[in-house]
Amino acid sequence: SKMPLLSVPKEVVVGTAMLGVAFATGMLAGKRRPPSPATYTETGMMGKNSPLRQYILDHSLREHPILKKLRVLTADHPWGRMMVSCEQAQLMANLVKLIKAKKVIEVGVFTGYNALNMALVLPDNGRVIACDINEDYAKIGRPLWKEAGVEHKIDLRIKPAIQTLDELLASGEAETFDFAFIDADKENYNEYYEKCLRLIKKGGIIAIDNVFWNGKVLKPRKGDLAAQSIHRLNEKLLRDARVNISMLPMGDGVTLAFKL
Repeated sequence: SKMPLLSVPKEVVVGTAMLGVAFATGMLAGKRRPPSPATYTETGMMGKNSPLRQYILDHSLREHPILKKLRVLTADHPWGRMMVSCEQAQLMANLVKLIKAKKVIEVGVFTGYNALNMALVLPDNGRVIACDINEDYAKIGRPLWKEAGVEHKIDLRIKPAIQTLDELLASGEAETFDFAFIDADKENYNEYYEKCLRLIKKGGIIAIDNVFWNGKVLKPRKGDLAAQSIHRLNEKLLRDARVNISMLPMGDGVTLAFKL
């Protein structure tokens, strides 16, 4: 059977050559090839049904029961694949808690799974400025925000996110936020990043989702504006002296940018 991607690096296999001359000869005769884009799926480097991903969930996921309820609801939605992966959301919540965040920005809410996820770990006076242009999706999650007792922490603003971010800057809220999560239209990712960078304080974190874009960033097609935009931002982040970064192979790829 085919071994899950990332389970055993080829270097490790080659390093065990002394265990069998015939096996080693076969491995060493082959050329190293980059992973095919076909190995990337809508859930990122490890497919939705990957045994390794299931192992990760079975051995690390600690999901609030109301979060799980919203995830199951969202999974039944025709656009359910837009939801952030649950293991990635858990990391976001852990980071928010680690830095003792009180003010959070979310660009792209969908049904509100990650907004709820972060609100659950914020202090009672904390808030999530949740930016989206579609209130219908958020209506799916809002009753569960209330059921979880955190609806008062989520400030949903239905308008273009750039407008909301500009309003926050204009009202003097630059460098007052602790954390930002960007997961909206990809063509505006650079604008979202730049405005969020101004809004978060030093030591704050910006998490940027879908940085693999289903593997399409490996070779963005001429007409694929989303893949081109994400690829340009990935290249920019590598050289951005204003932040330290980590790109993680989780979900569809997430980059953490730590403001210096």
